[in-house]
Amino acid sequence: MTELRIGTSGYDYLDWKGPFYPGDLRRDEFLPFYSENFDTVELNFSYYRMPTAHQLEGIMKRSGKKLDFAIKAHSSMTHTIDPHGWKTAAREYADAVEVLAREGRLASVLLQFPYSFHYIPERRQYLDRLIQEIHEFPLVVEFRNTEWLNKRVFDALRERQAGFCCVDMPRLKGLPASLDIVTAPIAYIRFHGRNEQTWWGSDAAARFDYLYQDTELKPWIDRIISMAGSAEKIRVYFNNHRRGQAPANALMLKKLLTAEGLIPGSK
Repeated sequence: MTELRIGTSGYDYLDWKGPFYPGDLRRDEFLPFYSENFDTVELNFSYYRMPTAHQLEGIMKRSGKKLDFAIKAHSSMTHTIDPHGWKTAAREYADAVEVLAREGRLASVLLQFPYSFHYIPERRQYLDRLIQEIHEFPLVVEFRNTEWLNKRVFDALRERQAGFCCVDMPRLKGLPASLDIVTAPIAYIRFHGRNEQTWWGSDAAARFDYLYQDTELKPWIDRIISMAGSAEKIRVYFNNHRRGQAPANALMLKKLLTAEGLIPGSK
């Protein structure tokens, strides 16, 4: 049976106190509480600052033993790419993430590229080199530009055993469609919300301020069942993090999938 886990993108949000975390919960108790409700989390602090092995060891220790981790690549690998320094950054990143892999707690490394990462030869070559540089880890690639959604890319990901990130996001010109593509042993889904009006604005909090209704999540049941036919494991993360909406929707989807018998014994 495909191993299916659902969680959120990040967990350390003060505005989750009340909606998800108890109001009197200390910040250093967030992760233990989170791990009582979910069995996977997508770490995103690693995009903003380079992770260290010491940090990740501490996170593992606080999280208990059942939680596994997807971890976002540092911005120097995906957004602010220095043609002369990216390899050094990638190895520094890999040296830190190795501790998760060594302990069997690494679900995937997420390479999330921005809309400005266009489908041109230089970018295709860079992506190939980056995948080769950190190929020792399970990798998932998220594209934010529809130019990358073509058979050549999907085939190339399959050849390299790199996963394709299926996204739920606003249906706006230039943004990728939500495709149930599986290119590696892991299938990966990210829910970003459907805020068409605020997506292109500078306020990231407003962009991801969205609460899915169960009518929007129910169609995903059949899609996830279909993806499970091609994947050894599936990881699903909600990135609509404003005011505790991500954990609310993650629990909602868990309930729907548990009713279908896809998450036996889940909380």
